[in-house]
Amino acid sequence: MLNRIVPNLWFDTQAEQAAEHYVSLFPDSRIVSVARYPEGGPGPVGSVMVVEFELDGQRFAGINGGPQFTFSEAVSFQVTCRDQDEVDRYWDLLSEGGEQGPCGWLKDRYGVSWQVVPEGMDEVFTDPDPERARRAMAAMQSMSKLDLAALRAAADGVPV
Repeated sequence: MLNRIVPNLWFDTQAEQAAEHYVSLFPDSRIVSVARYPEGGPGPVGSVMVVEFELDGQRFAGINGGPQFTFSEAVSFQVTCRDQDEVDRYWDLLSEGGEQGPCGWLKDRYGVSWQVVPEGMDEVFTDPDPERARRAMAAMQSMSKLDLAALRAAADGVPV
């Protein structure tokens, strides 16, 4: 069994394009399968119904189900990055054609919400000194793309 729990993403008609886009961004990613609507299905015969894909080993399914449902920030995918260069890369690639939001959040061109965060960020927010954690939180709230060095500096009392 590859993944016991597989997130399913509901698209209007762009599941295949979205899967191809995501697969191009993450290492160890691939399209697993594409199922098309048969005669008598709710979609046009031969159009993409479901795309199964993997992003860095995590299985996903994209469903072309129509315009009834749209994405919201109530569900997002977190990308934990090794360093600032990786934060910058994923931030730029995922937000291209979408919307950059506050505190490391963005919506991609398909409306899917992502959080692009650096490894080590939790250290500044779980610091035993509540003042350090407060300063780091205040700094994060002023950021769009996260900057771990600036968060650490803020925790140390250095203005961002």
